[in-house]
Amino acid sequence: MRETSARLLKLLSLLQTRRDWAGADLADRLNVTPRTVRRDVDKLREIGYPVNATAGVGGGYQLGAGAEMPPLLLDDDEALAVAFGLQSAAGGSVAGIGEASLRALTKLRQVMPSRIQHRLDALRIDVVERTAVSAVDATVLSTVAGVCHNHERLRFDYRRHDGTEARREVEPYSLVRSGARWYLLGWDLLREDWRSFRVDRLEPKIPTGPRFTPRPLPDGGAAAFVAAGIDRTFTRVQARIELAASIETIAPMVDEQWGTLESGSEDACTLILSGDSLASIARWLSAFDTPFTVLDPPELRDECLKVAQRHSLLSERYLASVRSTVDR
Repeated sequence: MRETSARLLKLLSLLQTRRDWAGADLADRLNVTPRTVRRDVDKLREIGYPVNATAGVGGGYQLGAGAEMPPLLLDDDEALAVAFGLQSAAGGSVAGIGEASLRALTKLRQVMPSRIQHRLDALRIDVVERTAVSAVDATVLSTVAGVCHNHERLRFDYRRHDGTEARREVEPYSLVRSGARWYLLGWDLLREDWRSFRVDRLEPKIPTGPRFTPRPLPDGGAAAFVAAGIDRTFTRVQARIELAASIETIAPMVDEQWGTLESGSEDACTLILSGDSLASIARWLSAFDTPFTVLDPPELRDECLKVAQRHSLLSERYLASVRSTVDR
């Protein structure tokens, strides 16, 4: 009995590692006859594992999907990866799965060998119970993933950056994650062009639309298209500023994604900054900790004046707190 149980576990492990297995290959791996493989497959079916079989010379076995989740056999690295993923998901960018992730992690830890538990404990992270501003509802994410997989048109209400809403209809192609945000790449049927949409801003309409024939993706694929759209969002404005410091001093502070430098005299250089607004650029300038002159656009000077007035107000508040302490 023990030998049979061990062989069943090994058979199950083999079926989980490859999509298709020839009966002869399984028999060779298990060092048994093909007839024994057939009997063992029947036993796996009896305890809830759906194993599909095809007859004939080229026939074989395939582990299928069942009505319920049967136990899975994972090696050490696979179990660790799943556990760490569940631990991270508890405080991730998808709303509504935190509690389920923690329940699943608890069940997994209960059956983990101590050697894996020690590795997981070394990777332990603390989760702050706070939903991210751009967290995506798990049901919405699942719905969007489903229509992408099935190539079905999707209608949804979409909230733009300015808060206005509009009904959109797209051929959905792929979900893309960037940082804590999820994006949908789709072919916009009204605009007849590729568009990307933040998933946390859309509300799918059910039922979904008819199936469609997939188009070739944009150059570079889905991730590259979404990344380019994100870059455009954060480069709505540009400004030129002269800094009273050498280019060698400033260069380590400037990331190529949002700034470029032009050399000037020995103690000055010109910085071209990109941002989502002039107000944000005005705030950034304090990070260089050096005198500067706004070259372009003139509107940036107004934003710098607002920042200066704000700092003057803060300065007065801090000085007042110190004076009140001294007077006591």
